[in-house]
Amino acid sequence: MDQPTVLSVNISPGGIPKRPIGVGEVNADGIAGDGHNHEKHITPLQAVLLIDIEDIEDLRREGYRVYPGAMGENLTCRGLDADALRAGDRLRFSGGLVLEITKPRKPCYVLDAIDPVLKKIIVGRAGMYARVIEARPIRAGETIELLQPVVS
Repeated sequence: MDQPTVLSVNISPGGIPKRPIGVGEVNADGIAGDGHNHEKHITPLQAVLLIDIEDIEDLRREGYRVYPGAMGENLTCRGLDADALRAGDRLRFSGGLVLEITKPRKPCYVLDAIDPVLKKIIVGRAGMYARVIEARPIRAGETIELLQPVVS
């Protein structure tokens, strides 16, 4: 199997869609320049949202107009299977960024801008939130390594 990779790094001043950028400067709060329309999203525990391109491709086949960044994710990944990750799993990107998965994304009404049904049908394939362990720039094309979970 090929190593998981970052296909797109996405930000917006707030809300969706997020647009691709060349390099994302990551800090404890997320990617520089990425805003949030709702206070509930402003927390280091939700610094970065990861979604799989495979889920986006499935949704497109189901008739939804989605693409990398459309659903508000910061990192669109290929081959990661983000929704199978668990809280505490750590990901190391080839550029040195390290993220720790914190929780699954709970789809909300913001997705109604795409389709009012979307927030219901993407449960279980809506991506995962992560906090920043080691801040480094991130760019499309980086590979992703799943680190062994930290045992406390």
